[in-house]
Amino acid sequence: MKLLPAILVAVLIGTLLPLQGLINARLGASIGGPVAAAFVSFLVGALALGLYIVATRTPLAPTAALHLPAWVWVGGALGAIYVACFTLLIPHLGAASIICLAVLGQLTASLLLDHFGVLQTARPADWTRLLGAVLMLAGVALVVAPWQVPPPKPAAPQNSATAKPG
Repeated sequence: MKLLPAILVAVLIGTLLPLQGLINARLGASIGGPVAAAFVSFLVGALALGLYIVATRTPLAPTAALHLPAWVWVGGALGAIYVACFTLLIPHLGAASIICLAVLGQLTASLLLDHFGVLQTARPADWTRLLGAVLMLAGVALVVAPWQVPPPKPAAPQNSATAKPG
């Protein structure tokens, strides 16, 4: 894939993440919390991926996975923790703040993982990459604005079927 289309796809996918968080937060409020919402999200996602694999006749080699080191299985658990925490925090911090904070964490971890060559060839964190991280931190601080008083929470909408006449 060429660079520009890859960048555009990455940006497009990035636009879906806050929407997923907001949807999961609403789902979690209705079905039992962020872990239940994350479970449903992963279940629907697994079904969608399964349908894709069947529709595209993608070959699978499940026995090959048995010969891999145990740590390769951690990715799914990390994804579940990420989605559950995202679902938990988005009603408290808002979509923009949680996205900025998550990206800051991703950038910090990515720079360290790249620098030390964890699971890949090392790519040192030079001054331009560190400057980018500092600028990102400044942007996060401006978006999250922890020094501001958060807006009051809106009242929960009442179901017209259960609302008492006034």
